[in-house]
Amino acid sequence: MFTIMSATQDTFKSYMNTDIFAGKVEKKINPLHSDVVGIVGVAGDRVGYIIFATEKGPAEQIAKDLLMIEEADDEAISDAVGEVANNIAGVFKTKYHEQYGSVALGLPLVLSGRLRPMTDPPEACTTDGSMSVQCKGVTIPFTTMDGRLHFRVMVYM
Repeated sequence: MFTIMSATQDTFKSYMNTDIFAGKVEKKINPLHSDVVGIVGVAGDRVGYIIFATEKGPAEQIAKDLLMIEEADDEAISDAVGEVANNIAGVFKTKYHEQYGSVALGLPLVLSGRLRPMTDPPEACTTDGSMSVQCKGVTIPFTTMDGRLHFRVMVYM
């Protein structure tokens, strides 16, 4: 859990000069409600996925900050979300390897569209732009100090 938190904070600080803060830890995995999702497979001593999920508004801001552009189209947003997921996974790999051993990463996959559990009706989807970090059933929300970005990264291992 602390490895993925640190990897996420390091990525945002290094690539976008943005400090992010973890919120209250919850011991459960919440359903995924997101417009854009970046997924990176993890293999080695442990196998799983690192998933970066966000709403379109925060994804657009991340694309502008990361790519240093004025306006972000869908392609730029997709590239930025894939890049953030890949960078978080790369920092995670380095930190995890130092502590626990071998880790291999797959190529990032980016999905877009309104993702929600099949059991929820469309009106149950949230639109607050929130995201959180999840690792082995633990949820940690992240936000910037000024509240302009909220996001989640999930780790299933």
